[in-house]
Amino acid sequence: MAQKISSADMKKLRAKEDTLKDYSFYLNTDTLTEERMVSDSVFTKTLVRALQIKHSFYYPFDSVIGVSRMYAPDTSFRIFTWVISYDDHYARQRGAIQLRTSDGSLKLFPLRDVSEFTDKPLDSARTRANWIGAMYYNIIKTQHKGKNYYTLFGFDNNNAMSSMKWIDVLSFNEKNEPLFGGPFFSYEKDSIPKPPQYRFGIEFKKGARVLVNYIEDLQMILIDHLISENDDPEHKWTYVPDGDQEGFKWENGKWLHIDKVFTFKLEDGQAPIGDPILDSKGNKDEKKLQEKTDKNKTKEKGKTPINYDN
Repeated sequence: MAQKISSADMKKLRAKEDTLKDYSFYLNTDTLTEERMVSDSVFTKTLVRALQIKHSFYYPFDSVIGVSRMYAPDTSFRIFTWVISYDDHYARQRGAIQLRTSDGSLKLFPLRDVSEFTDKPLDSARTRANWIGAMYYNIIKTQHKGKNYYTLFGFDNNNAMSSMKWIDVLSFNEKNEPLFGGPFFSYEKDSIPKPPQYRFGIEFKKGARVLVNYIEDLQMILIDHLISENDDPEHKWTYVPDGDQEGFKWENGKWLHIDKVFTFKLEDGQAPIGDPILDSKGNKDEKKLQEKTDKNKTKEKGKTPINYDN
């Protein structure tokens, strides 16, 4: 499809990509907040100018590291997301959705992160103007009654002591404008049912490796279950995986919550096998918990400035 881009426009895009590559590097590595802010501004303006080039939708910008560039599974759009860190305690997500157009013109929706102003991010649908920001690392497509839904998986730096991961459902209204969230996350089959959530978020200790992703082989979302590593459940920055998993399965236009995946029977009648820290009576295996804590510390020492994997 990149053949749609003329040779002259391809040359322009490559030049823009070189600039974007440099400023993305500065944005993620510069030690001075002021310089990161300047790099973020230049990067944003350069990206918009690059996307204004005809048929830019098909140009991948592969060399721009530190910025997520994800195409929808049906290539109807792509979404750019990145983060600017002001200090260890405060960061903002940036983003934009580019729609595919038949004539190659630009249809772009900038995303405005309002996470810091939101006390209840789980109970409302959002437009591009009040987005719950995240740096996306996966996107899958589901359907219900002929309508497409795109489930996004994202990472959020959050603060100096904890990180977050988000699951949000993106759809498009009758004007083809993006809408984030809806009553898609159902807990109706839990032992203690609770109202549906409009998106899913999980907070955990900085540096801990927490799985939140769609597992193709299981046809479901898998999420590490968390516990406080020092029996301090009031503070989410102490939360680490305990080896068990919860999940969501797409049924009748919503993600149905499964409290314990490893007792949930799949279509073949078998249940996956986990590696839980807690025994059947709810007691901790202290040795296994310490091993996981030590493993997380090792990973934390070698972590990179940007981490938006699963």
